Order: sequence, then C-alpha cells, then structure tokens
Amino acid sequence: MPPRPLAKINKIDPAELKMLKKRIDIAMVLIILSAALLITRLWYLQIYRGDEYAKLSEMNRIRIQDIAAPRGNILDRTGQPIITNRPRFNVVWSREDAPNPDEVIKDLARILHEDISVLLDRIRAATENPRYMPTRLKEDIDWETLAAIENKHLSLPGVRIEVIPSRDYLYGDFASHLVGYLAEISPRELTEKRYASYQSGDQVGKQGVEKIFEKYLKGEKGRNYLEVDVHGFEQRQMQLQEPFPGNDLHLTLDIELQRVAEEAMDGRAGAVVVMDVNTGNLLAMCSSPPLHLQEFVGGISQTAWNRLLDDPLNPLLDKTIQGQYPPGSVFKIVTALAAISEGIITPDATYFCGGSLNFGNRRYGCWKKGGHGTVDFQRALIESCDVYFYSVGMRLGVDKIAKYATSLGLGKKTGIELEHEKGGIIPSMEWKQQRYKEKWQDGETLSVAIGQGYVLTTPLQLCRMTAAVVNGGTLYRPQLVQSITAPDGRTLKTFTPISEGKILGSAHSLALIKEALVGVVNSPGGTAKAVKLPDVLIGGKTGTAQVVRLAQVEGMSEKAIPYKYRDHAWFTSFAPAEKPEIAVTVLVEHGQHGGSAAGPIARAVYKRYFELKNGTPGDAVETPPSLTKDEKEE
Repeated sequence: MPPRPLAKINKIDPAELKMLKKRIDIAMVLIILSAALLITRLWYLQIYRGDEYAKLSEMNRIRIQDIAAPRGNILDRTGQPIITNRPRFNVVWSREDAPNPDEVIKDLARILHEDISVLLDRIRAATENPRYMPTRLKEDIDWETLAAIENKHLSLPGVRIEVIPSRDYLYGDFASHLVGYLAEISPRELTEKRYASYQSGDQVGKQGVEKIFEKYLKGEKGRNYLEVDVHGFEQRQMQLQEPFPGNDLHLTLDIELQRVAEEAMDGRAGAVVVMDVNTGNLLAMCSSPPLHLQEFVGGISQTAWNRLLDDPLNPLLDKTIQGQYPPGSVFKIVTALAAISEGIITPDATYFCGGSLNFGNRRYGCWKKGGHGTVDFQRALIESCDVYFYSVGMRLGVDKIAKYATSLGLGKKTGIELEHEKGGIIPSMEWKQQRYKEKWQDGETLSVAIGQGYVLTTPLQLCRMTAAVVNGGTLYRPQLVQSITAPDGRTLKTFTPISEGKILGSAHSLALIKEALVGVVNSPGGTAKAVKLPDVLIGGKTGTAQVVRLAQVEGMSEKAIPYKYRDHAWFTSFAPAEKPEIAVTVLVEHGQHGGSAAGPIARAVYKRYFELKNGTPGDAVETPPSLTKDEKEE
C-alpha cells in the first residue's frame, strides 16, 4: 500500500504566528516561575527549617480523645428527675506513651491500692485494641486517689484521668428493673449492627429503658484534638468538639406512687403494678426485691453477681412481666364474665356451698371449710366461694373460659416495651393436646375455673385485665414512656394510648362484675376489708394461689409451712368505683392471703394517689384495719 500523503499545510498568517509565539513565551515564563516557587518552598521546608520540622515530627503527635456525651435524663410523668448524670473519674493508660510500662504499672498499683495482677489482667484483656486506644485500669476513683495521681503525673507517663459522665441515681434503687443499668459494651455487642458507632470501653444500656431507648439517650460524642510529645505528655489543645447531650425520657411513672409501692413491699418478694385504666399508662412498676443499681456501675463484681443468683427472693427477675404465677381466685373475674355473658348463669342463680364439691372420685374443697351456704352471683364473688365457681366452670367448659381469658389479655404478652416479657398460660383442650399429647380431663376445668391448674399469668396481665373490665371494655397496651424531648426542650416524640380492641362481654355483664368487686372491699363478708378507705370507694378481688398440693402441707400451721411452700397472695383492684381512674395489682410471693398480705399494699398506693390528686398531705403507709380469721383466709 502506498504511504498516505501528509496533510496539506495551509499558509500561516504572520500576525497569527506572532501571537502564537507570544503565548508560548508567556506559558514558559509561568512554568519557570512555578518551578522556582516550588523549589524555593522545598528549600525552605527541607533545608532552611528542616531540622526544626524533623524535631517536631519526632517529638510530637496528635492524639484524638473521644469525649463521652452526657446521657439524657430520665424523668417521671410530672417532670421530676429520676436519673441524671454526675462526673466519674477513671484511670486510663496509653501503653504507646509509656517508655517503661512495668515501672509505671507498679507505681500505679500502689496508688490505687490494687494488686498489680488486677491491672495486668486488664491490660492483657485489651491487647486486641489498637495501641493508641487507652486501657481503663480503674473506674470511679475517689478524690484522694485522684489527687495522688495528679501529684505524681510526671512520673506516670501514659497515665491520665478520664472524666466521663456517669449515672446519678437520685432515688437509689428506685424502679430498678424498669430503668435498668449501664455497663461497658461487650465484644459481642460490638459486632452488632446497631452498635456500629460504638468503641470498646463505651457505656451502653444493658437492661430496661436504658437499653430500649439507648439511641435516644446516648447523645453524640465530642472530640479533643491534643498535641502530645513522645512521652505522651500533652503539649497543647489543638481543637475541641463539644459532645452533644442525649435526649430526655419522660416516663409515665409517678415518683410518689412508685416510692409508696416500694416502701409498702418492704423487701418482700413480689410485684406492684399501677395503671391508668383509661390510657394504659403505667404509674408504678415495682418488682421486689430491687436490684442495687450502683453495683452495676463500672461492671458488677463476680461476688455480687453470685450473691444475686443465689438469693432465694430472686432479685434478678422482673416479677411484673417475667414472673408467671397461678392467679388463684383473681381469675374468678374471668369465669364470672364468661358465665354471665354466655348465659350459663343469671345474677339470681344460686349454688349451695357445703365446703366442698365431689367430682369423679375426687373432693374439691372450698377455702372456707365450713362452706358459704347458698350463694348467688354477687355473694360468690364478694366472698370468693370456690364451690360456686367449680359448678359454673363445669357448665362453661375450659374452652369458653379460655376464650374470655384470652380476650382479657391473659396468656399472652402485653406488648410492653421491655425485654423478656413472659406470656403465661391459658389452657384449653387444644393446648393440652399439643403440649402433652393428652386429652383434657373434665376435673381439670374445675381447677382452671378458680385460677389454679395450668393457668399462669403475670402481675401486669392481671392489672391490664382489671383496667379493661372497669373502663368499659377497652384493652390498652401498657406504656412506660409519655414523651422524648431534646436537650433544648423540644418535643421529639409523644406516645399516645394504644387500644388493642374490646374485650368480650356486654356492658351489662361488666357492670354486674364491677358492682360485685366493689362489694369485695365494702360489703359484709367481703375478703378485702383491709383495703377500704374512708373517702374513696375501691373495688377489687383477692386471690390465694397454691404453690404445692394441699396434701404436702396438710395439718401444718401457717408458720410451720416452709417459705417456698406457702401460697402466693394476690389483690387486683380499681378506684374510684364511680368513675375508675387507676387499677392496682399486688402480688406477694408466699404471702399466703391476698386480703391481709397484698391488700394493704394496694391501700397504701390508693391513699397516696388520692392525697396527691386532692392536694392533701399524708404519710406514705398507714396501718390497715384488723381482719377476722375468715377475712384473712382469702
């Protein structure tokens, strides 16, 4: 192939050529000037100030310290703070800044009054962390130790005091199961997506609302940019980014009601739940005995943890939502509602109680050994006649009882925003077949009708049930938080009542039950006389739930029965009866009698509630009226 001819060169205009040369000259000058400037700058940095910068690069580095943000406050429904923050002084050590770490740790152990092996264990546990990340050697030191370290800081390179905000529990162990606690984030948690922005050593909510609302409470870290020398000593602060505080959590709890409930429990194992019947808001949630929150600050010791595990009163269990107990005679509310609503009985229908009922080859006893005689619907509830409800339960059948119990929210989780809630059990024929592969026995229905047998509920479930029965039939989801506000006071989120539908039963049926429950507290023969207040009409139902078969404690006096075999005591209630506002449910583990053990605790809560409402002062707890033997029984 012949070579391709070169493109024809057009004749160039001399003026145009002159302009082109001029531009090339200008470009060359610019290039030469730029090169000269660059060379001059390099000479200045490398030659003229080279020694100075070399020394600085060798002797100084920039350290970036994270500054923990103050967590949001936790307040009650009236805005009173329950938990705020206080400064906590921790001793931390940066190994990269300690030229002679063995001597430093030895000196530090003497100042901290710690065995050197304890400090070395902490250092070994942090070997996987980046070298620039300080290791926390001791937390929450006192002022004396702080002063000792500051006085010797020149001989302790790499050691510094970390000041971080820490939880200040203004009321001690107040509502401890509900509010929860903080602890250092674990290696497992650091792998979870929701903790992607956290670092080793950060504090994180481990339980209760501290954990559930972590993202609102935690705030945003600040940063401190420091210039440090080769020994780790700070030279100057280069930049400071202030942390941003977390948001405040406004609970539905009432400080006064919670305090009264906890004082009235007086260390006994059990639970108290107080609910606004018209919203589902929880005004008090007391699980007793409480957790000692201060023990968890900085990490609970193995000794303290073992003590909690071995405690027979089981303080680690939140009994309000995790404790599952037979409800005993409190469950007669369910059986009564089912029987009236299904037309099994009328208010005037009577049964005779001679103290027991024979069914099959077994005798089913009433709590009142001498019997109640002939009782109608009202009196059966007021005096809690077991034989009446055995008879009604037989006619209903277990499946109808289960249908109404489920409608009342029993045997399933309530949906409260707390972890590890238990659902309880409401048995039916199908349930037993699936669970045990066995056919339901008719005799088992008698036990279910009075809240025994397989039936298990939580205190929160029973309080919600009571609220629904007296508020016109609306089952509300229990709520703990009413709003979240920013540090500047802006409302970020509000929580409105959540209705989960209407319960079974007509308004007439509910009115009949409500009337009978008022009689339980205020009528002759009622089993809750101890709860009565002079100026407030209270309604309620007592319950005594067997823990073991009667045969195991037959013939033993109450005091002789071992604690773990004693019956649980229940009382669920509402007030004022004319237009109910709150429901109070009390469980005293192994308290034996609902009227005498659980009732006075509910009475103390009502007394304080109406004192607060009416603006009248009063003592938290007062002595309830004395009871007769029969009134104590149930």
